[in-house]
Amino acid sequence: MQYKRFSDFAKKESFLDGDKININKILNEEILITDYKIKNSKYNNSKCLKLQFEIKNIKYIIFTGSNVLIDQIKKYKEEIPFLTVIKKINKYYTFT
Repeated sequence: MQYKRFSDFAKKESFLDGDKININKILNEEILITDYKIKNSKYNNSKCLKLQFEIKNIKYIIFTGSNVLIDQIKKYKEEIPFLTVIKKINKYYTFT
């Protein structure tokens, strides 16, 4: 009997690595978006965006529940990697 190997059927799951940083520390600074994941938030019934990016070739990640950023990353996911600046306008964050 020939057995299947796990590696033959398992989908490779990518893990986002990098130093965790607060979103407020990177506002108005150009960053290179490299990957993302959207999952259910641990804290409420909303979504959470885990965003991986680079500044000067150093990898970072941020976590945010920003609906605007979540909608934008979903809409433009095929464009990754891309350069952007995250700005805070009133009470929300947006890519510019």
